[in-house]
Amino acid sequence: MSLLALQLRGELRKLFARKRTYIGFGAYMILEILVLCLFQLKKVQASWKQLIERAGGGFEHYFSGTTLALIVVMATFLLTMLYLALIGGDVVAKEVEEGTMRMALCRPISRVRLLLLKYAACVIYNFVLVAFVGSTALLTCTLREGTGGLFAMAPEQNIVALFDTQEGLVRYGGALFFYALSFLSITTLAFMFSCFNMKPAAATIVTLSAFIIDWIFYHLPYFSSIKEYFLTHNMTTWVHIFLQRVPWMTMAEDYAYLLAMDATFVIIGVVAFQVRDFKS
Repeated sequence: MSLLALQLRGELRKLFARKRTYIGFGAYMILEILVLCLFQLKKVQASWKQLIERAGGGFEHYFSGTTLALIVVMATFLLTMLYLALIGGDVVAKEVEEGTMRMALCRPISRVRLLLLKYAACVIYNFVLVAFVGSTALLTCTLREGTGGLFAMAPEQNIVALFDTQEGLVRYGGALFFYALSFLSITTLAFMFSCFNMKPAAATIVTLSAFIIDWIFYHLPYFSSIKEYFLTHNMTTWVHIFLQRVPWMTMAEDYAYLLAMDATFVIIGVVAFQVRDFKS
């Protein structure tokens, strides 16, 4: 095994050894149970029956485990943002706070390489967390409601779609990948702030504040002419996977913008960390 792979494994081991890393996993399991319980209420099922039938589908076929799993994933929007900001804000700042960063910098490894390894661990965690949400939601919801078609609805993007069982699963899997790719910007932003001279909690709070401000400005009608420049606009492009004709070019442009922003955040974080003094 190469030295780089060993170092990355070490960073992952440190990341997953922290108890707070698993807070999100537990919270998602609780959320899945709550969603399943709420969807057993007759009033809730009646409202969804109207929506599905209005879209031209049969309730028994499209009120399935895949449909409920997608609802769970969409409901985790704020939780995902919170836990990714928490982990990204911790990854560098926590080690500086505990004093272990000075020991790590005594080794023959550059600061840039050290930070990139930590960022790679954050990226892996980002996709693992979303994969956990998607897979457990699909498993638990399918066990309760069985298999069937997928009913996808995103009111803000005017998306209402019905898919058969096989295509629904394919769309669901693709949505999870793009969902994780969208939230990588939150992880990267938190990583950038973690490289600054601030506490882990401060890095998390600043990340959440920055995204909430972006979200507020995006939804204000005064800025509708420039909304394509807000992170929120580009992050929500993942729901376009549920259009009958997926606008791949539009999604490619949105993700190119997000990845460019991610690269910018990483560069800013690396530069800020490079000029910090850990000797005194």
